[in-house]
Amino acid sequence: MNNIDYCESNKVPGYPLVARGYGSGSGSYRVGIYIRLSREDEEKESYEESESVQNQRTLLMQYLKQNKLNFVSEYVDDGVSGTSFDRPAFNQMIADIEAGKINMVVTKDLSRLGRDYIMSGYYTERYFPEHFVRFIAILDNIDTAFDSSNNDIAPFKSILKEMYAKDISKKINSVLQSKRDLGQYLGSAPYRL
Repeated sequence: MNNIDYCESNKVPGYPLVARGYGSGSGSYRVGIYIRLSREDEEKESYEESESVQNQRTLLMQYLKQNKLNFVSEYVDDGVSGTSFDRPAFNQMIADIEAGKINMVVTKDLSRLGRDYIMSGYYTERYFPEHFVRFIAILDNIDTAFDSSNNDIAPFKSILKEMYAKDISKKINSVLQSKRDLGQYLGSAPYRL
């Protein structure tokens, strides 16, 4: 048998025993993939999905296939800042965790979950474990099923990513202000070529 620690009191109606989220087995995990792209890619038309979202989806689905994980749902916040956790798809993912629909979340990297290190830490260190949810950030080698130094460094990565988001915002705003001061046009063409 696999190394999954089953919790008898954590049965979800209509599902087999739910894994606590620790161990190497994959059969009992019901996976939700979370994809987020921040506002910097908003020049895309609202009906057009960004290329980055498509690339994240491809990476995540390849990971699930390679690891024989059970895909259940996809949550996409396209054009939504990671500095806030009030995001439509993120909120739906949390609701699905609460309902027992998923018990594993996979993201491209930790910054896709969010760029607010306090809230990212809350979800990775408290909320997910308390709800028996395994969390994986592929490119950061974070997997809460294993006690790893990569998991230990996650809070520091979150802090750096939050600082990066603030720094980029300041730089973009200073460039825009400079262009305004020079009277340069800041809009885009009202049509597509």
